[in-house]
Amino acid sequence: MSSSSRLLHRSLVAGVLSVGWAFALLAQDEFPQAERIVAVGDVHGDFDRFTALLRDAGVIDKKHKWIAGKTQLVQTGDLLDRGPDSRKVMDLLMRLEGQSRKAGGQVHVLLGNHEAMNMYGDLRYVTDEEYAAFRSPDSEEVRDAYFEKHVATELQKTNEPGAQKQLRTKWYAEHPLGWIEHRIAFGPKGTYGKWLRQKNAVIKIGEILFLHGGISPKYATWSVRQLNDKVREELADFRLLENGVAADSAGPLWYRGLAEAPEADTAAEVSDMLQRYQVKHVVVGHTPTRGAVLPRFGAKVILIDVGLSERYGGPMACLIIEKSRFQALHRGTRLDLPSGGEADLLAYLKAAAALDPQPSPLEPLISGTSTGFLSSEQ
Repeated sequence: MSSSSRLLHRSLVAGVLSVGWAFALLAQDEFPQAERIVAVGDVHGDFDRFTALLRDAGVIDKKHKWIAGKTQLVQTGDLLDRGPDSRKVMDLLMRLEGQSRKAGGQVHVLLGNHEAMNMYGDLRYVTDEEYAAFRSPDSEEVRDAYFEKHVATELQKTNEPGAQKQLRTKWYAEHPLGWIEHRIAFGPKGTYGKWLRQKNAVIKIGEILFLHGGISPKYATWSVRQLNDKVREELADFRLLENGVAADSAGPLWYRGLAEAPEADTAAEVSDMLQRYQVKHVVVGHTPTRGAVLPRFGAKVILIDVGLSERYGGPMACLIIEKSRFQALHRGTRLDLPSGGEADLLAYLKAAAALDPQPSPLEPLISGTSTGFLSSEQ
């Protein structure tokens, strides 16, 4: 977190503390079984591909209005960063929340590590285009006023000739127009900060658990409510982040073990975890696959971060659960998700690969020459 971000956060923290626990009291995180669920993984600011996928899944129409009736849409986090249209993605989901409720459906937006990072000020993946989306006609005046109030006094301590001018120039280069408005918008009273602070990290719908990263052995005895309350508490008071849950690599926003650990070594651990939560499946994003919704552990774990955004070049694909039937919607075609052995998985991957532009990115998985996961930091 930059010194400027820390200064701004200190000026906002009183407001955070006043509203954080109110959100915890209002949140519901366990829901009855739904007839139809559409689950979408990481979006990373790609509004166009996200809306195209939602149209393919029958969730929205060409005007981006809800047409899915009682469907429950689950987005497992990482709406933000890397792409240019994070703000448009959030605005859409905020509208769909109201429209879906009127139709008897529901939208569940879960927290990913990138939502948390934007709230607590780790902005390493925010693009210039994202900041630009927050620019206003007054942005230059807003930035100048913020600089004079929060930064200039620190520069005055530097007495070397020309140093103050250089530091000012450097600070302006690192804080493009829209940066101040972006930080305010993700603060406790900002449009997006207030909205995100109401969101869950983990939800349970019937016998399915949904979250961004995964449940690690470290937190396997925690309840859904305990995890959600702790994450909200920390995002309401950034002093609690150190040694907390929200920024823990083993926490529900960051853990990759369900996607990366060898199945033979962790199958018993996964089964025990599902039994403790009284679910049959856990659906996660966060760790990108080679380009398909991917079942692991006999479909006890389902990975849905397919690299949707143009930044990753993955397919428009998501998970659809309808009347207990699990299917991948892959480039507009529904494919039954295998729960059997390697032969069933291979047949599924070949069917998905046949829908891809050739050569399919799934070929390494099919040939068995790759583990099927990208190594880029998410």
